[in-house]
Amino acid sequence: MQITISGNLGSGKSTIAKLLAKKYDLKHYSVGDFMRQLAKNREISLLELSKIAEEDKSVDEELDNMTKNLRKQDDFVIDSRLAFHFLPESLKIFLKVTYDVAAQRIFKDNRDREKENISLEQTKQNIITRTESEKKRYQEYYGLDYTNEQNYDLVVDTSDKDTGEIINIIVEYIENKNV
Repeated sequence: MQITISGNLGSGKSTIAKLLAKKYDLKHYSVGDFMRQLAKNREISLLELSKIAEEDKSVDEELDNMTKNLRKQDDFVIDSRLAFHFLPESLKIFLKVTYDVAAQRIFKDNRDREKENISLEQTKQNIITRTESEKKRYQEYYGLDYTNEQNYDLVVDTSDKDTGEIINIIVEYIENKNV
């Protein structure tokens, strides 16, 4: 079983992907981790890397190739905005969340590599900026909008749900569809 988890920043993609991987005893990958590592290697923030990627397609090509190479594996979960596109045979799940809730989650998480999130309002603005940057880039590079819910098999609004509720919705979907 190959499961791709896409969604908005702060929607819980990584957390849910890790929990699903554990539940089904699958390998877990995260393009966010790949991207954070690229930013760290370049000694810049994620926001700065996103801006660079608007002009330098090699950033996305590197991430895309890492994702495409997963096709060779049998069973895994990956959280990635675009994995649904590169792994079309996967079960495609989208997690959505409001900007306000996303900012609260990310700011509270106090992510070490996201030092630019100095306040709740700044975190929200950074999320909006990064989302716009990514949407622009993906539209230009691939002609797609990762937020278009028609791209997915299942869409879950995580704004008012805890991880247990989200996992239950996904597991119920998987069991009902015999994935």
